[in-house]
Order: sequence, then C-alpha cells, then structure tokens
Amino acid sequence: MILVVGGTGLVGGTVCSLLARDGIAARALVRATSDPAKVEHLHALGLETVEGDLRDPASLRAACEGVDALICTVSSMPFTYEPGVNDIETTDRAGVLHLVDAAVAAGVGHFVYTSFSANLDLEFPLGQAKRAVEQHLMASGMGYTILRPSCFMEVWLSPAVGFDPGAGTVTLYGTGAEPVSYIAVQDVARFAVASLTAPGARNAVLELGGPRPVSQAEAAEIFGRAAGRPVATTNVPVDALLAQADGTTDGMQRSFAMLMACVAKGDPIDMGSLPEGLPSDLTSVEEYAARQFIAA
Repeated sequence: MILVVGGTGLVGGTVCSLLARDGIAARALVRATSDPAKVEHLHALGLETVEGDLRDPASLRAACEGVDALICTVSSMPFTYEPGVNDIETTDRAGVLHLVDAAVAAGVGHFVYTSFSANLDLEFPLGQAKRAVEQHLMASGMGYTILRPSCFMEVWLSPAVGFDPGAGTVTLYGTGAEPVSYIAVQDVARFAVASLTAPGARNAVLELGGPRPVSQAEAAEIFGRAAGRPVATTNVPVDALLAQADGTTDGMQRSFAMLMACVAKGDPIDMGSLPEGLPSDLTSVEEYAARQFIAA
C-alpha cells in the first residue's frame, strides 16, 4: 500500500493518477476541509482516502498503518497558503516532520519526499523548511528518496509569476539570461512513482530538471513563437527582489521574492546521469509551450 500526502495538490494529484493507471494500491491523506470535488476524483480513480491533518500527529500515525511506502508532495505554497493554519511553519516544516516520525513509528519502509533544487540556495522560510525535513528524513532510518526538482513549468511559465506570452508580456527576474532547468509537473510525478521501484533511487537525493536548461529570455521567445505573436519583456532587478523580501515578515511573500532571486541567478541541472529505471523522456519547454497554445 502506498500513501500519498498532498494528493489533492498539483504534483500529488498527478501521482495519484499514475498510481491508479498502473494498478498500484494506494490511499491519499485528505483533510476535513479538502475540496470535496478533489476527494471525489480520488475515489473515482479507485484510491482510498483517509482523513488526517499534518498538525495532528495521531491522525498521521493512523494514516500510515499498513503502508509500505509513502510519497509526500505536500506544500502550503503557492495555492493553499493560510497564515497560522496552512503555512510554511505548520505544513512544510512541522507538519512534514510529524509525518516522517509517524511513518517511522508505523514501520513504513520507504519515504519519497518532494523538495526542491539545491541551486535554490538563498535563505528564506520555505527553503529552510525543506532542508530541515530532508535532514530529518535522512536520519530517520527509513529508506528515502529526496526529489529536488527545478522550477515547475506550470508555475514559473505562467501568468502567476508575470509570464504571460498569451497577453504579449513576460517579466524576467534579473537579466533573464541565466539557464533554468524548467520541469513539468507530470515528469516530477513520474519520478516520484518510479522511485518506488528503481534500486538506484533508494537512499538517494535526485536533482531533477527538464531535458535541457533554458534561460527565462529564451523561454519567452519559445512561447512567443508558439503563440505566433511578439512578446515584450520587462526586467525586475535582483536588488529589488531582495528588498521586497527584506520588507516583509510574511513567510510566503519572503519565500516567493527569494525564489525569484534564485531564478535570476539560474538553476541548470545535468540530467545525463540518473539511475536506471527513472524517466528519461522528459518534457521540453518547446513541447510545453506548444501544448499550452494548442489547448488555448
């Protein structure tokens, strides 16, 4: 039995679909406040659901009973952030630390954790939470796989961060010239599922990106060609991003500003030496752009 934590989210929902497609017995942890439509979708896929909360360690222990492996993709950012309720401290840090402890107590054999790239290395709350969980997991005695994907295409090549070629405008962080290994959510989910059985993924930290690094400026050009229209770019200086981060006490706002500063300095990842049994046919920025505008 596989337990998915984060199954109503972007990556976790895709993980659940892949597990169902492959006929792998799985259950998903859901909160009492989870979107009923998303919970029903999990049921329609054939997954069990179990109610629990990362703030309630007892519920996590119950959810982990009888589980062979666990895939954790949960995060409060960027879509479900709620200060004091579902935020970086309660969810990404303390909540996942509770989950690791619950999995150990229940005898879970393998814990697959979705973190993020080592190149996103400036100091900010989300990064500190991710690295704390990584260290705790590696010291837990469980088998582990730590996935460190670069920037998700679905987030960082979207209007949510000012990347809107459909409207003819793209915001570049810093000069926009440094390479970034954008990766598709579908591919991150595929790595998570494949890590359950790939021997080389056991007790490993895997840096993940797309098939080749692409600068922000080149991504804007690729999307402009796919859209069939020119794209105007504007630059946000790194100093402005750092000032934005220093000017707030909100963990999410500081983390987003610092993540943008990390993107400005680039995040290239060499995907040429992954262990056998992991995906190699990865989505390129060109393929992703074409899909976006075909769908539109």
